[in-house]
Amino acid sequence: MFFDVGGVRLNAKLELPDNEAVKSPLLIISHGFTGNMEEPHILAAAEAAREAGFAVLRVELYGHGRSGGSFRDHDIRKWVDELTAIIDRVRRLDFVSELWLCGHSQGGLAVMLAAAERKEAVKGLIPLSPAWMIPAGARMGVVLGNRFDPDKIPDEIPLGDGLTLGGSYLRVAQSIEVEPAIRAFDGPVLIVHGTADETVPYAFAQQAAALYKDCTLIPIEGDTHCFDLHCDRMQAALRAWLEARMWA
Repeated sequence: MFFDVGGVRLNAKLELPDNEAVKSPLLIISHGFTGNMEEPHILAAAEAAREAGFAVLRVELYGHGRSGGSFRDHDIRKWVDELTAIIDRVRRLDFVSELWLCGHSQGGLAVMLAAAERKEAVKGLIPLSPAWMIPAGARMGVVLGNRFDPDKIPDEIPLGDGLTLGGSYLRVAQSIEVEPAIRAFDGPVLIVHGTADETVPYAFAQQAAALYKDCTLIPIEGDTHCFDLHCDRMQAALRAWLEARMWA
């Protein structure tokens, strides 16, 4: 299925839960920077949610996967606007009892911001390895391991592997304040993060968890940014947390 948001066609896939309930909670899952909806950790999170009784909507955001827009021109604001537009469209579907968000890495940051903007509609939030330090890094002149003059944004940053990031990504990131969004969300939050994550160090998960009003932080010992070593542990943690809230 596809969503049209601002003239951009976004690829998505809806999967119903394993049970046969007439209505069920819906979990929207977004990938991270350079990612897509078919990555193993995204599929694992989706399977855990369905086993817990949730419907799942996996989405590919601007410039990623089979969605429209160029990678070079994507930015965090575009992603948040796309997520809030999708939330507005699916929240009142007949089979949806309540709405939850999940995102990995930059997608984790995007759902953190979207949850704050639609807090009346979002029941709970699951950032996986959330890269919520991107805006602060952009203001200091470093993003994704690349350094630049924060007062003289370059037109583009070559990332390797044939990828280039436009300067608008950096300017938009500099304008975003994440901590107010974290403090604005009152619902339950689960953060799952590998303790050996070299892309987004585990300390950032600890900082975010301390700022949320109702947050459970589950470390996956020795694991990486994408849960390459113990994806099953991430999956089990997510399933158990969602199951507990289904019957709370």
